[in-house]
Amino acid sequence: MTTMISWTAANSRKIARQERKRRLGPLGILTHLALLVWTLLVMVPILWTFLASVKSEDEIFGDAWSLPASLRWDNFARAWEQAHIGQYMLNSVIVVTFSTFGTMLIGSMAAYVLARYPFRGNRAVYLLFVSGLAFPVYLALTPLFFVVQNMGNVPLLGPFIGLNTHAGLVLVYIAYSMPFTVFFLSAFFRTLPTAVGEAAMVDGASHTRVFFQIMLPMARPGIISITIFNILGQWNQYQLPLVLLQERDKWVLTQGIADISTAAGYDQDWSALFAALTLAILPMLVVYTVFQRQIQSGLTSGALK
Repeated sequence: MTTMISWTAANSRKIARQERKRRLGPLGILTHLALLVWTLLVMVPILWTFLASVKSEDEIFGDAWSLPASLRWDNFARAWEQAHIGQYMLNSVIVVTFSTFGTMLIGSMAAYVLARYPFRGNRAVYLLFVSGLAFPVYLALTPLFFVVQNMGNVPLLGPFIGLNTHAGLVLVYIAYSMPFTVFFLSAFFRTLPTAVGEAAMVDGASHTRVFFQIMLPMARPGIISITIFNILGQWNQYQLPLVLLQERDKWVLTQGIADISTAAGYDQDWSALFAALTLAILPMLVVYTVFQRQIQSGLTSGALK
């Protein structure tokens, strides 16, 4: 009996493999090969960076893939203290937290109104938001610098939102992330059923209550997906803070790592550089790993609807 069950299971697995191969076809096989190559191109540099972060400099410039004789955790201590990576990381956390919150709050409300409330000029406003996706940020760096500089002349608020301020960078990040946020969420809000919101309004709920207590929970997959994308994009942003933050104590993490990379050519502290890169990669890797299912759920939900 046991032999019969084992044979049946093995035969079922064989049939399943043959069925998968039949469904894949040549195009499917090429697609899987391309994904495999892409995975290697992404993972190999990350793994090498992690490995180099616990090596000495002689080991880094020796056999690239050899294991270290001992784990050099002091590399992280030098990167954290001497290179001030701890301060830069704290600045990045503060800026990204407030900018992501502002982006999602304003962007979700704008997307909801554009998706669910017809009014004169609705399409024009939507296209104005979407047109922001067509212009790279590099084209706006010079006028953006002067705009933020002029914001520093605003009475009372000027010292807090001008150049070399985290609040000014937060406002720029919000504006920078708004086009994609509105584009993504407006499409998602259009797919949500209207019956629940209409029933709540018949019972006396206000538009604000319907949005925050009914529509936002229903749009949770899309909200989580776009939130993670905004966190990743703002965390890795380099060009905007390079232009708007010139005081060293206000730098964010990308500026700090660039400074270490430049100094490494003179100080030859490559171990601290790779340790700093590891510290920059790990938080985003953890965030994406934790919320991977929610991101996939949000993307597939929007696609299927």
